[in-house]
Amino acid sequence: MGTSLSAAPISQSRSEGGARVPEASRADWFSSYDVNAFEVPTGREEIWRFTPMKRLAGLHEGAEATGAATVEVDAPGEFTVETVARGDKRLGEAGKPADRVAAQAFSSFAEATILTAAKEQRASAPTTVKVTGPGEGKLAYGHLQIRAELYAEAVVVIDHRGSGVYADNVEFVLAEGSKLTVVSIQDWADDAVHVSAQHARIGKDAVLKHTVVTLGGDLVRVSPTAYFAERGGEVDLTGLYFADAGQHFEHRTFVDHAQPNCTSNVTYKGALQGEGAHTVWIGDVLIRVAAEGTQTYELNRNLLLTDGARADSVPNLEIETGEIAGAGHASATGRFDDEQLFYLQARGIPEDQARRLVVRGFFHELLMKITVPEVRERLEAAIEAELEAVGV
Repeated sequence: MGTSLSAAPISQSRSEGGARVPEASRADWFSSYDVNAFEVPTGREEIWRFTPMKRLAGLHEGAEATGAATVEVDAPGEFTVETVARGDKRLGEAGKPADRVAAQAFSSFAEATILTAAKEQRASAPTTVKVTGPGEGKLAYGHLQIRAELYAEAVVVIDHRGSGVYADNVEFVLAEGSKLTVVSIQDWADDAVHVSAQHARIGKDAVLKHTVVTLGGDLVRVSPTAYFAERGGEVDLTGLYFADAGQHFEHRTFVDHAQPNCTSNVTYKGALQGEGAHTVWIGDVLIRVAAEGTQTYELNRNLLLTDGARADSVPNLEIETGEIAGAGHASATGRFDDEQLFYLQARGIPEDQARRLVVRGFFHELLMKITVPEVRERLEAAIEAELEAVGV
């Protein structure tokens, strides 16, 4: 059901509908706050088989922190911002770590940041959380939790920048009827390594719109997980990534439909260019026995711009009940569409401009979902700069 393709030779694959039981459903993986509950991964495990372990800078081996990341928050008055110690009972409410790196991060952070959107309030402006890495050659752990209280509405931008090695857990706790929009940007320096486990707990009739944008870093691995704790929830997970030569970007989404009448949509799109550029997308959806009336769909598309790039795409769908509204998935990886290029060139558009228009159109749908104009404009400029770098 998945694709594992390189840019030379170019090939294309697509899979839709049906159901596939993953080799190890994430819902069955052991979860714990204890690092010692997890063996040191070797890279042969299902959840690590695509990750270049030697480039993790020891995160999977229990490396100790040698620095600290800086967290700066700019929030409107409808938010409460707190800095808390590990013992705060709210921490971990959205989910336990499901791998050794996440468990190490949970047991190693010095202090956590908790942002709370006040109940029955609509935030008057987006909240920005700027996370700056510990610096070149240094390693740090972090923890961030964002809470949306009863019927709260808010937009939060998490902006990762700087150098160093950083592992963290990010939590989203949505109370009944709340609406939370999150944009997580990974715009690291070329040397950076970032491994992030992001957990969401969705309350009754709550709505989460979660977008991951990965543009920079040597190795970036982001794992968003959404768990429906009550009926009627809705989740929209989207992702946009652009990998250059030598970069490894890995995104692993998991949606746990544990309650009836919930809806989820997952759409990730990536572009790759340069020798050794490698992206990985693993999408898992579990529909439990109790989750009648579920509606879900997941899609991954990858655009290979040059030879020497590789995209791995594996959609998984596990269904334990026949009483669902609909479920499906699709995956496609390939190069430029020759027909689109011919159409544009036939109307007098030079080839280089035509290629840029195709790439912009490829990402347009996801960019339009980003409701913060400044962020959208920044990302559009970053994509343009990426295209300039290889003369596309």
